[in-house]
Amino acid sequence: MWTAMRELLRGRFARRLALAFAALGIGTAALTAVLVNTAFTDRFGDYLNEQQQTRQKQLVSLFAADYARDDGWDARSLNQLAPTVTMTGSEAKLLDGTGRTVWSLADANVDAATLAMHRQMMGTGDLGAPRSLPVTVDGQRVGTLQVRVPQGVVPAVDKDFRSSVNGLLIAGALGAGLVALVVGVYTARRATAPIAELTHAADGLAAGHRDRRATAIPNNEIGQLATAFNTMADRVEKEDELRRAFAADVAHELRTPLAIQRSELEALQDGVREPTDKAIASLHDENLRLTRLVADLETLASADAAAFTLQREPLSLTALVTDTVGALADSFAGAGITLRTDLADVQVEADPVRLRQIVTNQLTNALKFVPPGGTVTLTLRQEDGWAVLRVADTGPGIPADELPHIFDRFFRSRAARADGSGIGLAVAAELAAAHGGTLTADSKVGHGTTFTTRLPTLPVLR
Repeated sequence: MWTAMRELLRGRFARRLALAFAALGIGTAALTAVLVNTAFTDRFGDYLNEQQQTRQKQLVSLFAADYARDDGWDARSLNQLAPTVTMTGSEAKLLDGTGRTVWSLADANVDAATLAMHRQMMGTGDLGAPRSLPVTVDGQRVGTLQVRVPQGVVPAVDKDFRSSVNGLLIAGALGAGLVALVVGVYTARRATAPIAELTHAADGLAAGHRDRRATAIPNNEIGQLATAFNTMADRVEKEDELRRAFAADVAHELRTPLAIQRSELEALQDGVREPTDKAIASLHDENLRLTRLVADLETLASADAAAFTLQREPLSLTALVTDTVGALADSFAGAGITLRTDLADVQVEADPVRLRQIVTNQLTNALKFVPPGGTVTLTLRQEDGWAVLRVADTGPGIPADELPHIFDRFFRSRAARADGSGIGLAVAAELAAAHGGTLTADSKVGHGTTFTTRLPTLPVLR
């Protein structure tokens, strides 16, 4: 059900993406149509205004010429202008310089119906707004002409042109929408295909199929996500393998001391063996072995939360390392291993218990692998704001194929002894990271191993 719902959502996403492309294409074409029609409207308006102004100037020139010819206003001469004014479909009224009415179309027996008929015949449109225009002769104003000229009409050829352009714009909008829809569907499918595959792979991984990987890895952000998913899946698969191996090792480690304890106790119960000091010491050793194994498991479980449980305090790392070395000196002496130190004075802010655990795990690890007669050397320096602790040994070294995995939580070297849990270095690395530092290793088979712990130091007060 959940898978079907996600398929539906992916389908809806693809459809929305395709429709968004189509809407963008149609919207662009529609915006173009609006802009073109706005430009046409403005241009036609200017055209009609120019027609009105031309007619107005023609009428003013007509009356000015009549005044100049007669050297004044003459009613009979003005009546002769009436047919010309009538043919334009305009209304006209003439005032002299004092504002007195000199002449109008009504004086020439021209009524509004006649003017309307002429406008209809000429196709000049309705009358525009009234205008009062000065009539000048030789630079002198001799009167005022009050006129209303027809507004004019857009020529049929212009209207046809505008209609054809609008038709092309509509067709272009539909075509752009169709092309955008096709491109959107294609793009949506290409964009969602890697997501769909990644989702299938994630579903498979969640269902326990650790071999599921994303195979379609485009060169974009989705490809980066697919690569990150594959890396995560590889790590999950590797950790599963290591966890199974670790569980088998733990079961083996538990089985051995438990079997010994059981056989010893049954022998004591049956009277086969006497409860001597040797028998009790053997049981005690096996119990200690179980205790160490359980303690290591508890440490590993708590290492994840170390960053949240650290009890930090200013302390001398030099003194802490010295105390830790002193506590393990007898163990090294008993194993026939020489332990040397070269420690500078370094101050850090850290959890002393966890820090001691980091150093102890490295030293006990050296105890497991360095043969009798070998040497372990500890050096402590302050370098560029870091406390650098190096634990170098003359042991057999670590094989190149094992070196990248020695800090893995469930990794155990082939050369590890049976009395170890195989998680000490993993715990030390995680505790170092919790302090804001690092734990690294350099090794070569036959030339020993050097572990380097780096921790932030306290600023030096001057």
